[in-house]
Amino acid sequence: MIHSRLSTVILLIGACASLTHAATILSESFDNITTLASAGWVQTNKSSPLGTTDWFQGNTAVFEAEGGPINSYIAANFNNAGFEGNISNWLLTPMLTFNNLDVLSFFTRTETPVDFPDRLEVRLSSSGASTNVGDTDSSVGDFTSLLLSINPTLAPSGYPETWTNYLVTLSGLVGPTSGRLAFRYFVTDPSINGNYIGIDTVSVSSDAAPAIPEPSTVILSLIGLGSLMAIRGISKGKS
Repeated sequence: MIHSRLSTVILLIGACASLTHAATILSESFDNITTLASAGWVQTNKSSPLGTTDWFQGNTAVFEAEGGPINSYIAANFNNAGFEGNISNWLLTPMLTFNNLDVLSFFTRTETPVDFPDRLEVRLSSSGASTNVGDTDSSVGDFTSLLLSINPTLAPSGYPETWTNYLVTLSGLVGPTSGRLAFRYFVTDPSINGNYIGIDTVSVSSDAAPAIPEPSTVILSLIGLGSLMAIRGISKGKS
């Protein structure tokens, strides 16, 4: 009876591990940013006046990627807007279904040494597939929820100079919510502010999404099932 109960406990542990393992609902390493549009990402530059650059593949002469191929990150710089203008350059994730406690993870940095300050916002739209960020460099459209601002006051050394991981946990949602996350490179007057930033290794994980069990969980469950069957076989042989 003790062995039988032990096998049952092993099976239950395997089942619980499967249920509580967070599923990754978005993963992007920016190996080739020309494929982002087909994956549902949206880039829109509302800087004023428009400059000579938008989001672009990482420049290894400035710094290398956080992981993977050395240019596998997405970048933006002060040339997103014209001289003495305002930068408001948006990178929107594909539409996802969000739940409270979902976690956005990403890495970002600027170059070193820092000559001019940078700023990055992370925003949320709960308006489904909407890509509305407004029509001006100061508007946010449907992306009214500010989740994170890195270097909000444009302090000279306020943006990380090495790859730094940021985690944003969603909260305040009334239930499953369809929408998009947005990275907004937001810098006023690039004649005195703004330099160069990179974003890499973006993921969103959710405990609410169905998860694929880890291989170790599957093995544990199979061991438990095998033990239970073996014990039952022994019991039958003794009866």
